[in-house]
Amino acid sequence: MQFAVRTLAPDLSITNVLVDALDEADARRQLEAKGLFVSAIAPQGGARLARSRGPTLNLVLFSQELLALLSAGLGIVESLEALLEKEANPGARGVLERLLAGLREGQRFSSALASQPALFPPLYVGIVRAAEGTSDLPRALTRYVDYQQRVDTVRAKIVSASIYPVILLCVGGGVSGFLIGYVVPRFAEVYQGAGRQLPWMSQLLLEWGQFASRHGSAILAAAAALAALIVLGARRLLRSGGITRLLARLPGIGERARIYELSRLYLTLGMLTEGGITIVSAIETVQPMVSTTLRAALVNARGAIEAGRPLSDAFEAHGLSTPISLRMLRVGERTGDMGPMLTQSAAFYDGEISRWIDRFTRTFEPLLMAAIGLVVGAIVVLLYMPIFDLAGDMS
Repeated sequence: MQFAVRTLAPDLSITNVLVDALDEADARRQLEAKGLFVSAIAPQGGARLARSRGPTLNLVLFSQELLALLSAGLGIVESLEALLEKEANPGARGVLERLLAGLREGQRFSSALASQPALFPPLYVGIVRAAEGTSDLPRALTRYVDYQQRVDTVRAKIVSASIYPVILLCVGGGVSGFLIGYVVPRFAEVYQGAGRQLPWMSQLLLEWGQFASRHGSAILAAAAALAALIVLGARRLLRSGGITRLLARLPGIGERARIYELSRLYLTLGMLTEGGITIVSAIETVQPMVSTTLRAALVNARGAIEAGRPLSDAFEAHGLSTPISLRMLRVGERTGDMGPMLTQSAAFYDGEISRWIDRFTRTFEPLLMAAIGLVVGAIVVLLYMPIFDLAGDMS
């Protein structure tokens, strides 16, 4: 968000500056850190529009660039200054300037990140805070980049697997709508003057075609309203976690949705514990990131762990494990390498999800094409059945 600020310099000169800050207090703090006195401050007129464009910093790209500079031997302040010099986006420059201002005031890097929660989530702040205790920030950034890339890979696979069925549904629905809304009414006009008794299924189709022709605008308006309601309902379900609960009830898909959630949970916990965070603190960090059902189970499991139960027993008691992951967790408890075991469990889950997606798409796509073909074919056959009867009479 941008603020128009009037400042008074030590030499008593008055200037008007534009500051990119989270709020008025943040803008005031930035300018006072530069030795300027703030006499007036107000939100800039275009700030609302700028804010609506979403995050101004790509977190993965920022982590990769910062990791490269730190690995080259630069300090954290020098690395941020280098990123600021090459950055052309005003929003991203404001983020980097706030980070630098916090470091120059003596804040830890994790505290400077935590002051901008809209851009740096608790998970990111947590791994950086743990790395500060071991003075190994590059390794923590490497873990986060690898974690995010693995999450994005599975998500991209799911999205790409759903694109083709959606295209098929849109094309099939468009063709069926064109046949019913345009072709069927034309055939109905021809058959009305033929004076022949039509097959009852063809008669039903033609009556529907005539109705669609007479009330086309009303049907389109109703379809648009229904689509809008579906979109709003889907957004509400996403916010409330209803989509997850709905998927959990579907046969075959519910178990895969649960495994996908467990994969994300194990991968995140593994990254945090490998970074030096205790398992209880890691669970507390992960809780806001999971679905409502999984969150309740995590709270109960965390209470059991704090009471002295092993992690594997707590996860098994509250439905947060599978037979394979349970064995791997127990191996991790015996060897003391719980972080790598959690990460390996997530990798096992990811492989299982990928194989299931491949099998599902290979089966579902042909079935969907066959269903669309049957619908379109049925419409065409019903339209031509009277012509077939007439041809039989003529022969």
